[in-house]
Amino acid sequence: MGKVILENAPQNDTLTCPMIQKDIVNACAKETMKSIIEDFNGDYFGILADESKDISYKEQMTLVLRYVNKNCEVVERFVGLVHVSDTSACSLKEAIYSLLSDHSLSTSKVRGQGYDGASNMNGEISGLKTLVMKDSSSAYYIHCFAHQLQLTLVPIAKKHLDVEDVFDHVTNMLNVVGGSFKRRDLLRHHQAEELEQLLGSGEVIRTMIKSRT
Repeated sequence: MGKVILENAPQNDTLTCPMIQKDIVNACAKETMKSIIEDFNGDYFGILADESKDISYKEQMTLVLRYVNKNCEVVERFVGLVHVSDTSACSLKEAIYSLLSDHSLSTSKVRGQGYDGASNMNGEISGLKTLVMKDSSSAYYIHCFAHQLQLTLVPIAKKHLDVEDVFDHVTNMLNVVGGSFKRRDLLRHHQAEELEQLLGSGEVIRTMIKSRT
């Protein structure tokens, strides 16, 4: 369909230029965020945050909202990815507050925090959780359960030879593939061919239907 539309579009059509595409993506992001806020009526919410380096070695922080929707269901929604110049508690707090402010969300509505166990996150004196609680005393901190699970699974995996071997093989495979652009392109090409075959056979659609039932 897209090919037919582009072939019959005027020659001065700019819908596929990078700037227009970015505008469309930004518009979709704003509408999505608007829908998320309406889902909990701008009421109380919790924040989940974590930071990590991307492939270009830039520090990126992810922010997720956790709230109770209109159907009394606890849901988590991704709201943004922010580049932070450093990972100090003050910098992370400013980045979180700025992102919330961009979406007209008040920090006084924060009723929970969830981070990893790093000192810049849960430090009792100057950690991120402490800085946020100074502004909103009801923003109680809970150590992220995913990180707690990781802290449990890692030492267990190291003592189980079969599990340790699996992770060693995965690590080696990532190093081999990630260390070469040619190998990455080859893997990407192979995955595209495999996906095309699955789409042609209808396997992807059947899997999606099964997952929804």
